[in-house]
Amino acid sequence: MTPSIKTAIQPHDECGKIVATSGPPELSRRQDARKEFVMRQLATCLILWAAAVPAFAQPFANARTSLANYTDADSTPKKSCDSLAAFKGEGIVSIAARSVAAEADTPQHCRVTGVITPEVAFEINLPDRWNRRFYMTGNGGLAGDALDGPTSPDRTAGLSNGFVHARTNTGHDARKEPSGSFILSNPQKAIDYAYRAVHVTAETAKKIATDYYDQPILSSYWNSCSNGGRQGLLEAQRYPDDFDGIVANAPWVDQTGFTIGAMRNQKALTDAPVSPEKLLLVAQKVMDKCDAVDGLKDGLIDDPRACRFDAARDVPACSAGADAADCLTAAQAATINTIHSGPTGKRGPFMGGYLPGSEAVVTTPTGATNSGWVGAIVPAQPGAKPADFNLAEGVMRYLILDPPQPEYDFMTFDYDRDPSTLIERWSKLADAKDADLSRFRQSGGKVIMTYGWADQILQPMMGVKYYESVVAKHGRGTADFARLFMMPGVAHCGGGIGPNLLDAMTAVIDWVEKNKAPDSLVASKVTNGAVVRTRPLCPYPQVARYKGQGSIDDAASFSCVAPR
Repeated sequence: MTPSIKTAIQPHDECGKIVATSGPPELSRRQDARKEFVMRQLATCLILWAAAVPAFAQPFANARTSLANYTDADSTPKKSCDSLAAFKGEGIVSIAARSVAAEADTPQHCRVTGVITPEVAFEINLPDRWNRRFYMTGNGGLAGDALDGPTSPDRTAGLSNGFVHARTNTGHDARKEPSGSFILSNPQKAIDYAYRAVHVTAETAKKIATDYYDQPILSSYWNSCSNGGRQGLLEAQRYPDDFDGIVANAPWVDQTGFTIGAMRNQKALTDAPVSPEKLLLVAQKVMDKCDAVDGLKDGLIDDPRACRFDAARDVPACSAGADAADCLTAAQAATINTIHSGPTGKRGPFMGGYLPGSEAVVTTPTGATNSGWVGAIVPAQPGAKPADFNLAEGVMRYLILDPPQPEYDFMTFDYDRDPSTLIERWSKLADAKDADLSRFRQSGGKVIMTYGWADQILQPMMGVKYYESVVAKHGRGTADFARLFMMPGVAHCGGGIGPNLLDAMTAVIDWVEKNKAPDSLVASKVTNGAVVRTRPLCPYPQVARYKGQGSIDDAASFSCVAPR
């Protein structure tokens, strides 16, 4: 049984508590310390929500129509769950196993937990009836997830469809070592976070599953978003035999480039702050100018690269000395344009920006209505750190800089000099930019990437440019094993104003096991529990075009065509 939408999008427990108890934004001066703590936590929670409200929030929604019939689960354990506590594996320093009774949508299963040296915690969930497939999910942000929570939508989704499910904290506990500070206690933790932890956890989980059921695994799958998307692509690049099928949603392909971009945005916003009220104005002007560029006025910007928006030209300018909510000063317009275009130096642009449409008006997890940039790119309140910068600052201070500099001032970063001298070491470890997927392709692997054009956490062009580099490397045959699906109006890992719910997992399973490549994916927009719009997502560079008749809210009224 697939978890309901309501179940699948529940935010992280601790984040929910923070939102519920943070109170109104107008805090007294005596509460300044609490305010700073709350805003830091909310910034982190935006990243965690990216993992809890992903584009893959319905990973097995199309199970009943799967050509692979992957929910047929006939294999049963050949030993007791308790006996797995004695399992011996390379690097395992502690291990425990217990039977977990069925609860709500989660069936009864055997849960194995442990630690692989030095501190890679893992959780492996083995159903009583197994479909002989392995399913693993990843982490958001800088990871360090707590694996001891009572609920996990990923665990429930995997187990309820017959999969063995695994996950890892990537080698550190963010409750004890927040942001990138885990590197201070042991530099190996940076390697584990970058790529090693996923690999050793996958290897361990497969061996335990084979031992428990006394049968080999038929197929292995990865599905995750954001940093989890980065993890999936790195698996294809570094360990091509770990997974047969990979779904990488909004992958953090260029962690170092993102960091430079987020710091540049914060510098621009420090020099010329833009209020949430002004962003509502900008969002309206962007939609007014760009909605119909694709030939259809439907409240979505099909491809924001075709939107020639200039905040200095297209938004009313404040008169000299004025600064009202219905206009932009020249400095504020320059800040908006900087965020849209991305950081540059004397060698040219480092990274694409956050595209027009990403600032669209959305409903936040707390029910408020605001620009998609608020809390992510632009501070929700004066003095607060937005999620993008909060994340980037941790990457810069602890992981890019060698040795780490916990007090590093981002305002001192030199965009002409520093990119070529500071980021190369960490880029080689953590960035998922290697276009050579030859070994993954030769092993029969398939990868589906998705990216929201309105992503407000990660710059979507990093996904586009990576896929284009894969095409340049592998030529016309790229679509035989790798496809990218762009999602108009969709924010980071879901949300936004566009259709954002889809099942890429069933598509990749049928591709791996039945050689049925996805010619399109159907995405839905759900409001108050009801589907209000469906739209086909097309393999890049194709786009969805209206056929000229039928409802614009019905996917059947569109077809995938080459871009004009």
